Amino acid sequence: MQFSSLISLSLVPLSHAIPVIYIAGDSTTAPDGGHNGTQGWGEYLQYSFSANTRVNNSAYAGRSARSFTREGRFAAIAEALVPGDWVIIEFGINDAGIPQNGSTSTTGDKGRVDCPGSGEEVCVVTYNNVTEYVQTFGTYVKNASRLFLEKGAKLVISERLPTNSWQTGEFKFTPSVYAYYSMLVTQELGGPKAGVYFVQHGQYAAQAQKLLGKDIVKANYPMDNTHPAPYLADIFHQAFVLGLKCGTSPLADLIVNATARIEGPLLGTCIQANATLPI
Repeated sequence: MQFSSLISLSLVPLSHAIPVIYIAGDSTTAPDGGHNGTQGWGEYLQYSFSANTRVNNSAYAGRSARSFTREGRFAAIAEALVPGDWVIIEFGINDAGIPQNGSTSTTGDKGRVDCPGSGEEVCVVTYNNVTEYVQTFGTYVKNASRLFLEKGAKLVISERLPTNSWQTGEFKFTPSVYAYYSMLVTQELGGPKAGVYFVQHGQYAAQAQKLLGKDIVKANYPMDNTHPAPYLADIFHQAFVLGLKCGTSPLADLIVNATARIEGPLLGTCIQANATLPI
C-alpha cells in the first residue's frame, strides 16, 4: 500500500452532518508540537467551535509545504473532505533556505526547503538519491488549494507563527516573507470571492506575546524559541480565532466564542489593517 493511502485511511470523516476543519501545518500546529513538553496550537481549535464542527488536525512535525506535498499529505486531505468542509493551511517554519543536493530525511535541507521566489521558480536537486523538481512555497500551497476547492471546500491561508518575540530580552517582531507569500497565494487564488481567506496569525500571535510580557513568554518556550508550551499554544489558538473573527471568513460564524470574550489584555484587539484580505 502506498504511503499516501496509509495516511488517507485515518482521515475519512466520521460524520457528514457537520463541516470538518482540516489543518495542514508543521510542529507549531501539530499534535504534541515539537515534543518535549510542547504543543501545537491546532490541538485547541476544537474548543472554539464546540459541536458546530469537527477539527481534524493533520499537521505533522518537521514538515513544510514541499514535504507535505511529496508525502501525499495534502492529497490525503483532499481525498477525505466533502463539500462544505474547510482547510486551514499554515506553513513557513521549515520552508526557508536553499534546496541542497544530496539531502536525505535527516541530512542537508531534510527535503523540506522550498525553491526561493514568489512565482513559478523551480530548483532541481537530488533528494534521497532521486531527482526532485523543487517548487516555490506559493506553488505548493496553490496546487494543494486547488485540489481542495475542486472538492467543494473553502480555505484559510494562515500566516506562520513567529518565534519567541522576547528571545533577545526586548520585544521584536517583523512579519516573515511567508506572511507575504501567504497573502499573495490568497489573492492569486481569487480571495474571498473564490472561498479563500487570509488570517494574519503571526501578527496576532506576536501581539499576544507583547501583552503577555517577557517572563511569561520565555517561560513557555521550554525547548527552544520555536515550539510553545501548552499554555502558549492555547494562546496562539485564541490569537488565530481573534484574527478569524476580525476578518470576513464565514468560518467565523461557527465560532462559539464571541469576539468580546476573545479580545482583551492577553490578546489585544482587531489589528487595524486586518481584513481577511488585508488592505
